[in-house]
Amino acid sequence: MGKGHSVHVMPVPTSCHYAVLLRTLSWVMSTNGLIVKLFLSFISLSSREAESFKEQGNAYYIKKDYSEAFNYYTKAIDMCPKNASYYGNRAATLMMLSRHREALEDSQQAVRLDDTFMKGHLREGKCHLSLGNAMAASRCFHRVLELEPDNSQAQQEVKNADSVLEYEKMAEIGFEKHDFRMVVFCMDRALESASACHRFKVLKAECLAMLGRYPEAQSVASDILRMDATNGDALYVRGLCLYYEDCIDKAVQFFVQALRMAPDHEKARLACRNAKALKAKKEDGNQAFKDGNYDVAYELYSEALTIDPNNIKTNAKLFCNRGTVGSKVRLKHTAIEDCTKAVKLDETYIKAYLRRAQCYMDKEEYDEAVRDYEKVYQTEKTKEHKHLLKNAQLELKKSKRKDYYKVLGVDKNATEDEIKKAYRKRALMHHPDRHSSASAEIQKEEEKKFKEVGEAFTVLSDPKKKSRYDSGHDLEDDTGNMGDFDANNIFKAFFGGGGGQGYSFEANQCMYTNSCRTQQYFLKTI
Repeated sequence: MGKGHSVHVMPVPTSCHYAVLLRTLSWVMSTNGLIVKLFLSFISLSSREAESFKEQGNAYYIKKDYSEAFNYYTKAIDMCPKNASYYGNRAATLMMLSRHREALEDSQQAVRLDDTFMKGHLREGKCHLSLGNAMAASRCFHRVLELEPDNSQAQQEVKNADSVLEYEKMAEIGFEKHDFRMVVFCMDRALESASACHRFKVLKAECLAMLGRYPEAQSVASDILRMDATNGDALYVRGLCLYYEDCIDKAVQFFVQALRMAPDHEKARLACRNAKALKAKKEDGNQAFKDGNYDVAYELYSEALTIDPNNIKTNAKLFCNRGTVGSKVRLKHTAIEDCTKAVKLDETYIKAYLRRAQCYMDKEEYDEAVRDYEKVYQTEKTKEHKHLLKNAQLELKKSKRKDYYKVLGVDKNATEDEIKKAYRKRALMHHPDRHSSASAEIQKEEEKKFKEVGEAFTVLSDPKKKSRYDSGHDLEDDTGNMGDFDANNIFKAFFGGGGGQGYSFEANQCMYTNSCRTQQYFLKTI
């Protein structure tokens, strides 16, 4: 040992020390026994209390007071967190409360605690199926059948899962073919078993939007957003509906929000880009039209129509706008075609019907104009639309009569002198004596035209008759039968008794020399 270090020597135990140690050990053993008894007693008490909570939960479940049942099952779990049946019961309650994701977690915890817990596997399968995971559901149901091969409920649920998988496949094929009605049908059938599947609901809503059933699509998307405000797919569908209803600014807001929640959402990104491009092209076209640059406006509207063929309402407006351009540059036929495309896309688009009707009026196709104005007036019974319809009906009625302006070859705004000159020219052209050497058929046709020329001049040269004719009145109601008048008398009255007296409409012939003199007279007066 080194210098300066002390040595500690343990005392030698005596009999007294052994006695104290024995008494201490005896006390510890008796105390541990008491602790063990107290612990076992506490466990027993907790189990009884947990069972009591479970029974109260069962009672509320039977009464369909699922919220209270949930509370008591939770208390039971807090008392005994390793009891699989408590999780199973709470899972059943959560399913009734439509809280399927939480129910799935409880079901999975139940079977982790007890893999032979048949009800736990069954509930887990039902939760998976309700949430649209038919493959996982099928695995759970087959596990039930392993435990109980004759379980009829599990057998039926396997069939339900298989049906959901089949409808999913059919919907996928339908979507690729743009058969959106088929997709909606398949999703409706699938949702009968997968009622909580947001994925199926969003697909249905998207297809409803593609079919133009916007209120239904909006309703489905809104239901999802009430449960999950961050659902990017539902936000996209809301934007899609607004986009297809030509509310482009609001639509862009929803697309941006969808991309904020799901940055990789390609559909939302594409729709947002199309919406912005469509708005810009349309506005550029409108500005060009206002500036009178009709060729530029026509091209811009045409380019806008290529952006998104699925946007029915916006495209209907673009076709109508392009039709308006066509009517401005006097391409009535093209304008009518564009307006027809517009109303084919949107049967409620009043402006397109009005534009097409006006084009029909300009082309004097009054039957078609009346049909369009009737459609408009049935939809919107305004004074303006009533006036337009009445005017078209009047023009139609007038078109059924002889068009005396056409007979004389003059415009409807022709002056009195122009009407006289036209009569002079047509009377010479169709007078029977001028066609005396023609065939009988030609002579008959020329006699008819000569008579029509006389009728036309009789009406259009008389201010009162002309006014009534222009307003659509039937002149025969006031003046007797126009067919009984003598065209030769009109002719003689116009040219006087001298040069024209040799003509006789009844005799349909005259001396050659007299005819020549008359023709020379006609040529001088024209």
